[in-house]
Amino acid sequence: MKKIIVIILTLASVQLAEAQMTISGVTLPKKVMVGETTLELNGGGVRSKYWMDMYVVGLYLKTKSKDAKKIINENEFASIKIQIVSSLITSEKMIAAVKEGFDNSTHKNTAAIQKEIDEFIAAFKDEIKKGDVFDIFYVPSKSITMVIKNGKVKAKIEGFEFKKALLGIWLSDNPADKKLKEGLLGGA
Repeated sequence: MKKIIVIILTLASVQLAEAQMTISGVTLPKKVMVGETTLELNGGGVRSKYWMDMYVVGLYLKTKSKDAKKIINENEFASIKIQIVSSLITSEKMIAAVKEGFDNSTHKNTAAIQKEIDEFIAAFKDEIKKGDVFDIFYVPSKSITMVIKNGKVKAKIEGFEFKKALLGIWLSDNPADKKLKEGLLGGA
């Protein structure tokens, strides 16, 4: 438990500010720390719908990669930072988008990880407002995905299969947003 708290505090408080990326008014740090592990910004982008920016996403990895399948399937540290940039995002809309994302990521084969998906969705049940930040990170040694909203732990979800489906929301062959996928892979 102490290690998890250290990881959370380190992730929440240590962000190295060199060569940051700014997208839709949100500055993504070049590096974040997860415990003692440094992750680099692989890429970032914005989730748009109807020509409006909804949220900004940054993908952080130990080693940069443009290979979406490798990133999804590798049992390695990964972190996603989401910052809400639209007041149109509500808890209900985010949950619906997450459910759709898991369906697309798994080709609607969610039964084996439904419990984990439900735990993840619960992290979005509280009111969501513009400016909220969600830090989602995977720790391979524990096979655990942590979800932190504005510095507070919202969920701890076990399982490597869940991690693969989660990253698939943005990186699968049927991503939430193709342009966002391109940006997360360092192409934007």
